[in-house]
Amino acid sequence: MMSDNRRSRIVTEGVQRSPNRAMLRAVGFDNGDFTKPIVGVASAHSTITPCNMGIGNLAERGEAALRAAGAMPQLFGTITISDGISMGTEGMKYSLVSREVIADAIETVCMGQSMDGVIAFGGCDKNMPGAMIAIARMNIPAIFVYGGTIKPGHYKGRDLTIVSAFEAVGSHAAGRLSDEDLAGIERNACPGAGSCGGMYTANTMSSAFEAMGMSLPYSSTMAAEDEEKADSAARSAEVLVDAIRHQRLPREILTRQAFENAIAVVMALGGSTNATLHLLAIAHAARVPLSLDDFEEIRGRVPVLCDLKPSGRFVTTQFHRAGGIPQVMKMLLERGLLHGGCLTITGRTVAETLSDVPPDPPDDQMVIRPWNKPVYASGHLAVLKGNLAPEGAVAKISGIKKPEITGPARVFDAEEACMEAILAGRIRAGDILVIRYEGPRGGPGMREMLSPTSAIIGAGLGDSVGLITDGRFSGGTYGLVVGHVAPEAAAGGAIALVREGDSITIDAGARRLQLNVSEAELEQRRRQWTPPSPRDTRGVLAKYARLVGSASKGAVTDAEE
Repeated sequence: MMSDNRRSRIVTEGVQRSPNRAMLRAVGFDNGDFTKPIVGVASAHSTITPCNMGIGNLAERGEAALRAAGAMPQLFGTITISDGISMGTEGMKYSLVSREVIADAIETVCMGQSMDGVIAFGGCDKNMPGAMIAIARMNIPAIFVYGGTIKPGHYKGRDLTIVSAFEAVGSHAAGRLSDEDLAGIERNACPGAGSCGGMYTANTMSSAFEAMGMSLPYSSTMAAEDEEKADSAARSAEVLVDAIRHQRLPREILTRQAFENAIAVVMALGGSTNATLHLLAIAHAARVPLSLDDFEEIRGRVPVLCDLKPSGRFVTTQFHRAGGIPQVMKMLLERGLLHGGCLTITGRTVAETLSDVPPDPPDDQMVIRPWNKPVYASGHLAVLKGNLAPEGAVAKISGIKKPEITGPARVFDAEEACMEAILAGRIRAGDILVIRYEGPRGGPGMREMLSPTSAIIGAGLGDSVGLITDGRFSGGTYGLVVGHVAPEAAAGGAIALVREGDSITIDAGARRLQLNVSEAELEQRRRQWTPPSPRDTRGVLAKYARLVGSASKGAVTDAEE
């Protein structure tokens, strides 16, 4: 029953296993418990961030349900970094690094303790991909439980999310928002527990996991503070025990077709650019071939169906009430844009899971558009290439009025310098901001540029200024911005060769990112360029910088030579 004879390594009868059993008795095992599957409960609970502060209660519900279903749960913790709190600071460099730490921690505990399965609980952005990378590596029965989304804040009749606060800073700096309203937005943006409330990275990745069959239907869009979320945690534990008994393994679920389903759903939602980075990394762990070109191919045939923040009007709790992920999946399935035969953790196929979902969204809501009236006719995550990004770059093109801009480069070798220029009013319409040496290796850690992009929006320049970076963007970012530029500056990519005033073209329609400088001039600049000294020489950032690969392949740290 148990894969790789893991259970026998712990509970085999005999003198040689007596010390193991003695220690397990100390943590609550009785005589009859040694024949039960041992299940890890990987909890990312913390009070560091509202995203994760409700996870402790969910883990307790899951733990109790595992025990009731005939398993022996063993609770352990893993870390989180709050992207929203660290945003715009040096601390943000640790965010993407935390994805690898989470993956390594879960793998280490589950393999080191020979666990028969794992239920992982996560809330903030990197919890989801970190857990799923570990799950794909280990290939023991597993399920992911999302901590849930935050409910919207309210101020002067307006729904708020954390991005509202970032944009308010830019509006205030531009003289477009009063001190009173800046304080009012900041104090009301985050009313309680849960992950950022739009279709930002956390909600995007939880939705992708539901689409892939690794989380229960409807669970990815539930509010953290609602009782249905706790009930879903308990039900997830029951499903996991059944998966252990029937040996439904992650790599049977995380197939190439499952990844295609996830990409299609992310496009239909208008989800975060970070989905490209994380799905590539998870596919690497699952040994499934996937590339940026696959995102572009699927984008061409899947419309954006949901009017969700950051570029749209509604928040995730409203999307949940409108039908959530199952409704969107059913619409895609009906049009042949989803693989209905994919297995899910419940043992049912995608098509079987969606059998009772209506083919069209309810008429009494505006979050999910009818098929013939999409928000956009094709997907919003475009892969751009050109002499600035021969390996590719990712642009989120929803909500932009001008998909093409050519202008002078304003070059910054760090996020802080760019932010200073924006807040000081030194950026003009038509400029193209270049923020470099913020890539996976160069940052290190590939910081998110939510502060500068939000400041641009707040200053009223969102439709007239472009931005490119070898760093990342928050799921809350929108506008004519291009991230994940690869190769990155620290690896000698062309973005390192850009000079102040150079002409750059961003053309989302043609999927082109071009530095309008002759190849002869670029070659001369390459000969003059020298790699910068590492910013960190010891500690976790230094280790990460030495190991991490290109963003175009998911920025993984365990690529085979």
